[in-house]
Amino acid sequence: MSRVARMPVKIPAGVQISAAGGVVTVKGAKTSLSLSLPKLVELEIKDGEAHVTAESIKINAAMSGTVRALLANMVGGVTKGYEEKLTLVGVGYRAAVQGRKLNLSLGFSHPVEYAIPEGLTVETPSQTEIVIKGADKQAVGLAAAKIRAYRPPEPYKGKGVRYSNEKVSLKEAKKK
Repeated sequence: MSRVARMPVKIPAGVQISAAGGVVTVKGAKTSLSLSLPKLVELEIKDGEAHVTAESIKINAAMSGTVRALLANMVGGVTKGYEEKLTLVGVGYRAAVQGRKLNLSLGFSHPVEYAIPEGLTVETPSQTEIVIKGADKQAVGLAAAKIRAYRPPEPYKGKGVRYSNEKVSLKEAKKK
């Protein structure tokens, strides 16, 4: 079994985990998330902890570690939630939320509209900042990656959409 799968997932107060029919459901105060268990991976819930086990075939052992990590992310999502911050760097680059759409002005000849997925909230504290929040870690990361992909930071001036903690190393300009 993988080393990650050996560690139990602690279940905090107010969180309920139920496994039935190969589907694990994690319910918190605000939301609930579900995950389908792969075959040969089992989940035991006892004493406020969830233990993931699998048969000792190498693929199943690796999958048990993956399931344990996903389960820990789900527990963290229903208790605290996840957020990702993006920053727009460039003259005239702006972002604004209108309903369930994020309008981006990224230096193209047309505005870019991004439809906000269900279960996520997007805020723009200023015109150059975007904050994506949600309970599902994968969905938050995917939304941030899709928005960043519209205009990734370029290596000469650093203009584009970047994560707030991302460091962009700039290249030196051509010399005569």
